[in-house]
Amino acid sequence: MVLNYVWIFFFIVAFGVALFKLIVLGDTEIFKTIVEGMFKKAKDSVTDVAFPLAGTMIFFLGIMKIAEQAGGIRFIARLLNPILKRLFPQVPEKHPAMGEMVMNFSANMLGLDNAATPFGLKAMKSLEELNPNKGTATNAQIMFLVMHTSGLTLIPLSIIAYRTIGENYKSLEPASIFVPCVLATVIATIASILIVGIKQRLRFDQVLIGWLGGLLLAVSAILFVIQSLPDETKSNVSKISGNMILFGIICAIIMAGVWKKINVFDAFIDGAKEGFDVVLKILPYLVGMLVAIQAFRDSGAFDYIIQAVKTGFIYTGVNTDFVDALPVAIMKPFSGSGARGLMLDIYSNPALGPDSFAGKLASIFQGSADTTFYIIALYFGSVGIKNIRYSVWAGLLADFLGVIAAIVIGYIFFH
Repeated sequence: MVLNYVWIFFFIVAFGVALFKLIVLGDTEIFKTIVEGMFKKAKDSVTDVAFPLAGTMIFFLGIMKIAEQAGGIRFIARLLNPILKRLFPQVPEKHPAMGEMVMNFSANMLGLDNAATPFGLKAMKSLEELNPNKGTATNAQIMFLVMHTSGLTLIPLSIIAYRTIGENYKSLEPASIFVPCVLATVIATIASILIVGIKQRLRFDQVLIGWLGGLLLAVSAILFVIQSLPDETKSNVSKISGNMILFGIICAIIMAGVWKKINVFDAFIDGAKEGFDVVLKILPYLVGMLVAIQAFRDSGAFDYIIQAVKTGFIYTGVNTDFVDALPVAIMKPFSGSGARGLMLDIYSNPALGPDSFAGKLASIFQGSADTTFYIIALYFGSVGIKNIRYSVWAGLLADFLGVIAAIVIGYIFFH
């Protein structure tokens, strides 16, 4: 129901803003721009999102099937059972969904979005099998989704790469945002757990608090070691470690299948067959949401929101150096590619650039959250969830706290 209202909101506001531009500002091209943008986004949703996703889904769901038959997912679930059973009390202990969620979180932490999505969709499907009220999101599904939208990343590989490959810009210190990015996303993840946990009245006992505290300490220790490295070494660590670990996991799963005397290729084919079916199921949800967001952007409504927020902060009298980077934070819940484009605009701006305060803060914004509306449409659409309950406001609140954390961290590190 909430997603229905959000979808309607995008179109109605876009139409109202476009009408204002036509009548008051005399922009006779505005409706043409919106309609052309809608058709292009509908096409790109299939060619640039669904088709690439299909290949990734086919491969990684095949690998997941090998891991499932070899007992790897059950092993991971047992290992992390103390914290998982507290965050997801409705999910039986050692259920495959536990391991699948861990695989999703692990891929996200390594900055490997393409690998995280198949694991996440598989986990959502397993959680839906436990759902007694089909079509309505369970507490476990909401906790998983909101944790995912917090975008926990320990290796912000793509952001560092963007800071080094620009034609008209190139950062002199591309890895300087490594530690701030990770700190911001860890805070956003902990905030998401607290927000949903309080709403679901979870029991925050010593074990859960200990696990969360231990995670924070472990991350801090890793960051302390990495921060002590030269910038060039940090960049190399970011480039190599995530992909090496992922490839190592794939090889380990295959070898585990061989060890368990499984016909690994047959198992791979069985899992891979599910990939294309999942993509076909989520395609209408993706196209509908992405086209609505595109219309909202092309109408200029988003620009007005950004300008209003900027003006509001200027009149408060607070330091407004962060305002130039704020559009990235506002765009991120709606569109990952849109936020990335805004970040690159800041990088290429001669008055700013990737090593300016705004450029570094935009990098932290890009790495401290995920695309909330896209993920809701993708994950809930894959299992036919129509009543998403409080997922939107919980996800957006976690995003907001992540933005606040990113601003504070940016000022501490770079201002």
